Amino acid sequence: MTSVLAYLKEPELSAFAVERLATLFPDTTVHKADNLADAEAVIGDVELLVTIGPALGADAGALFRAARKLRWVQTIGTGTDNIFGHPDLPAHVAVTNVRGVHGAQMSEAAIAAMLSLARDLPRVIASQRDRRWDRFAPRLLAGGTVGIVGTGAIAAALAPRCKALGMTVVGVSANPRAMPDFDRVEPRADLLRLAGELDWLVLLTPYSADTHRLVGADLLSAMKPTACLVNLARGGVVDEDALLDALDAGRIAGAALDVFAHEPLDSGSRFWDHPRVIVTPHLGGLHAGYADEVLALIIDNMRRFREGGPGALANRVN
Repeated sequence: MTSVLAYLKEPELSAFAVERLATLFPDTTVHKADNLADAEAVIGDVELLVTIGPALGADAGALFRAARKLRWVQTIGTGTDNIFGHPDLPAHVAVTNVRGVHGAQMSEAAIAAMLSLARDLPRVIASQRDRRWDRFAPRLLAGGTVGIVGTGAIAAALAPRCKALGMTVVGVSANPRAMPDFDRVEPRADLLRLAGELDWLVLLTPYSADTHRLVGADLLSAMKPTACLVNLARGGVVDEDALLDALDAGRIAGAALDVFAHEPLDSGSRFWDHPRVIVTPHLGGLHAGYADEVLALIIDNMRRFREGGPGALANRVN
């Protein structure tokens, strides 16, 4: 008998239909929870935890400490924040992600964000709402330089799309290497030096102690006043107070933010109403068929786990 807990928030908790594992593997029990109390009621017997870092949040330590039989954590995203390297997660527990399934949607989200800022779609939509004929000169992506922080599978999918739009593409990585469709890849340590040449700064890097508030006051001050920030990584990569200060002062032109340090974004946050900001509710990695795509990977890994244990799992990060 294998016991599984899906610890997720809505809409993911319903959309991912993890209960199908019990149908495909008859000796499997599947529990679902969206709060710590319900999860703690079953976690002691769970071998597989299906979750994602933002859903775990501050609950991660309590769950890991209580998970006496845990052998495997499967995240429904690429990032493993709050999971891999967590001090309360035993070293023998395997951690897997779904690397390789986000390229198309995240690339389109990045392009949509840049186009929305370049064409000032919030202004256009407001004019339509007010029935106001407001003509102005939008910006072009063509001829601009985009810096992509993080050069994994998603960045590899985004780079050729940016090149097709006539952009110069600069990768920024902790481990720089030559990559197709990048004009060059620079060390992350040089990001402050590079900031002044970028028209667009797109964040795709994993969140870790090394990337916590990577984009802070110094970096924002080094950017062009016409440059824009696009964050599709994690909210903690950006110092949000410093970003608001930079936007207020006109030190950068705008920001498209899909992720925040605390989610859902508080209704009192200034980001909601800021004239230079586009807010989206952590949609970057999703698309209409995403849940089925990820569930297929989980089902495949479940077969691997049952046949060969944690050592047979695909997409292991440890």
